[in-house]
Amino acid sequence: MSKLSIEKVDVAGRRVLTRVDFNVPLDAQGRITDDRRIRESLPTIQSILKRRGRVILMSHLGRPAERGFEAKYSLRPAAEALGNLLGRPVEFPSSDCTDAASAAAVSRLGAGEVLLLENLRFHAGETENDPAFAKKLAAYGEVYCNDAFGTAHRAHASMVGVPRAMGAAPRAAGLLMLAEIKYLSDVLEDPQRPFIAVLGGAKVSDKLGAIRRLLDIVDEVLVGGAMAYTFLSVLGRRMGKSRVEADCLDDAKQIIELAASKKADLFFPNDHVCGKEIAPSTPIKTFEDHIEEGWMGLDIGPQTQHRYAARLARARTIIWNGPVGVFEVGPFSVGTKAIAQAIADATSKGATSVIGGGDSAAAVEALGMAKQFSHVSTGGGASLTLLEGGPMPGLDILSDA
Repeated sequence: MSKLSIEKVDVAGRRVLTRVDFNVPLDAQGRITDDRRIRESLPTIQSILKRRGRVILMSHLGRPAERGFEAKYSLRPAAEALGNLLGRPVEFPSSDCTDAASAAAVSRLGAGEVLLLENLRFHAGETENDPAFAKKLAAYGEVYCNDAFGTAHRAHASMVGVPRAMGAAPRAAGLLMLAEIKYLSDVLEDPQRPFIAVLGGAKVSDKLGAIRRLLDIVDEVLVGGAMAYTFLSVLGRRMGKSRVEADCLDDAKQIIELAASKKADLFFPNDHVCGKEIAPSTPIKTFEDHIEEGWMGLDIGPQTQHRYAARLARARTIIWNGPVGVFEVGPFSVGTKAIAQAIADATSKGATSVIGGGDSAAAVEALGMAKQFSHVSTGGGASLTLLEGGPMPGLDILSDA
């Protein structure tokens, strides 16, 4: 998947309408608690500014009611954070991304200057891919650039309608988008082997498509997290009060049967760190195979940690999507730490490692280990869609290299 790079486009003096992903977490006071997505956008923004382009940024934040301005979803904190990171002012013209004040600010923008529009999702037209809304945004730009991989799986106005409405204007990928394509798409097409996928998270239903596709691509799939208990239940294990998705038992059985006919091996935890409830102070007990009534599995056990780490030590390509335990709660973060360390060790020895966004990215950030992997994706849902082989309209519409 080779897309036109923004660095190959002459941007001098031109208005570059750039979709970024500033959907950052905010605390109750409206302060950003994790600015990684803003930091990841800097190379693209700085490249355009350095070449005297005029940068008009657009993004969404959260899930507002799409009926107009809501202060708690304003992108103003993102504009201020970006200004601090760039060391220059970032204009934030209005509470409405398509009103006269925003249009006037765009027209005044000089070469080497940057502006951030207010939250696109204050308009229902964004998620509905409304042509009239897209046309208003498109009028701001002479070049379109998409650096928002996290929403590339959504056919929203800023991802699809805007570049379409801009006609013959260049449709370029930003530098973060290109990195995501390189690691999440290209690695699937020509991986070094052994190729191992680690899949975790709470719900097996979220990963069914990814598992089915990966069984045709990888050599091994290591399963952890709460999703493992649905599979183990199918295999006859007693899971106590662990989370088992009753409506996914047939799907889980089909996955197990499918794996038997594929070259890839499917591994499940054989021991479990359990608690009475999800709380730091809960009693803790480790069970092998079966989990007693009244206990719930909340992390992979020490045997599984060692077994999975030994397999990962052999890998040349690794994809990890989903923590293998409730990593946010101290006693149940050990398994996720062990997996992260095993993947980091393999990376230090030459393996390519891709962390698939979402909770996995949050886990390695919390562990202070993000720089120890080849790539940490900014898009949880988008990375999973790409792993599944699902539609990526935000990528498809970009110009080929």
